[in-house]
Amino acid sequence: MRDSIALRVRPKPAGTPASRGYRGSIISMHRALAQFDLGALNLFTGIWLCVAFTFIWLELLGPVCRFWSRLLGWALWQLPLQAQLAFAEYHLRSFTFEVPYLEIQPVLPDPLIWSSTFGITLLAFGLTFFLSDRIMPVAYLVRGILLVQASALFYFALWPSQFPHTPGSYMQGLASAGLCLISIVPFLFACTYYIFAFALWKKAVLTMLTMAHLVLFFPLQMLVEALILERSVLFLPVLYIVFGLPLDVLLVIAFYSWGMTWSFRKAR
Repeated sequence: MRDSIALRVRPKPAGTPASRGYRGSIISMHRALAQFDLGALNLFTGIWLCVAFTFIWLELLGPVCRFWSRLLGWALWQLPLQAQLAFAEYHLRSFTFEVPYLEIQPVLPDPLIWSSTFGITLLAFGLTFFLSDRIMPVAYLVRGILLVQASALFYFALWPSQFPHTPGSYMQGLASAGLCLISIVPFLFACTYYIFAFALWKKAVLTMLTMAHLVLFFPLQMLVEALILERSVLFLPVLYIVFGLPLDVLLVIAFYSWGMTWSFRKAR
């Protein structure tokens, strides 16, 4: 038994370079780092794309806000949602635009909602201990989300009337932060994606897909969260901390990760 273990676990040879693992195998450089060459072409196209997309987006701010307004207004007629369409006006030098959001009356949790949420949270937390070790990161993620909801349950059990936030203020902040996130996507990609040797059309397509997806996703996100907040503000903390802007940032990261899997431009 000891001999078989000794054959499988080999000691790390002396003088092993930093590019080798503890078993002696070679650790290859990541494909992105291997292709990274901040030349004049990538630098010029990165700056040009960032400026071009930023200028186009500023021109589209008004139409995007009107599209959100029409979509939210149509959804209020179709969904069983007791909310009102409100607008927050912003001024950006010569640009003036109104950001639509949903105004919802805050509803404190009644004993039925509080107790049922407490039971579901406790049950879900217990079930995470029966998950396979192969998906242990998922279990820790679910536990973290449940702990946020548990903190909200604790707060509303002791100080329900002192909760300082309202669904309307959260919706306004989510819509405004969403526009800000879309606005800085060209700059984020200029610093992290345009610097790599991808074809110009791939950089442009990835930027357009990311920004277009967020434009369509934000109003749908507001509608889904409005349906939840209409029941009670008990769920506002977990929506804000987990399923609010952090979820949208993860979408940008997901598009960036997808773009990094594309083939690089062939060197001449």
